[in-house]
Amino acid sequence: MESARTTQVPASPVPANWSWVPVRSLGARHRERILAHLMALGESDRYLRFGYVATDAQLSKYVDMLDLDRDEVFGIFNRRLELIAMAHLAHPDQPKANRGTTSGSAMSEFGVSVLPKARGRGFGKRLFEHAMLHARNRGVRILFIHALSENTVMLKIARNAGAKVVRDGSESEAWLELPDDTLASHMGQIVEQQVAELDYRFKVHAHQVNTALGVLVELKGRIGDSANVAQD
Repeated sequence: MESARTTQVPASPVPANWSWVPVRSLGARHRERILAHLMALGESDRYLRFGYVATDAQLSKYVDMLDLDRDEVFGIFNRRLELIAMAHLAHPDQPKANRGTTSGSAMSEFGVSVLPKARGRGFGKRLFEHAMLHARNRGVRILFIHALSENTVMLKIARNAGAKVVRDGSESEAWLELPDDTLASHMGQIVEQQVAELDYRFKVHAHQVNTALGVLVELKGRIGDSANVAQD
């Protein structure tokens, strides 16, 4: 019997060896996907992401309370349209006091999570760079990260980007000053959004085609089994 895998349509227009990864903005219609992503995190990952071992009920409440009109949520999807990496860029109404920066400057907070099976590919760094661009283009002056000190991966990403990291026992804070937005930064954001949307549509189309092929293969097998039974 022919396998559906042998006739799969390429899932993305982006070459596999290209380091740039499309990041898609998520909206209210993606709440179920966001929740599914967070639910897939184990206890240790939930602890690193939120600072405590969030229960399923707490995760559900967190997703329900996301203000997607004010804040920005970004995601990376795999070929199965599974949300494998996600970032939350929170834009609070009242900025927190900034350490070593101009008082009252706009500030946004960054949080990220990557599924275990998708780690080691630079997705956390990619989402941080994407958030930096979006925050910069909104006039944000400071990008803030609050993380457990044991979350060395996240703190390393922030430090490598030029952030000042302050450790206070089991917790750490990272403060990154962002440059002013420019025409180039806004054009870069527009291009990224368009390419990410194109990539996602290719993935949706490929998923639909592969699903249809799977159904046809299954039907072919059932017809063959029925014919064999009739001959017997």
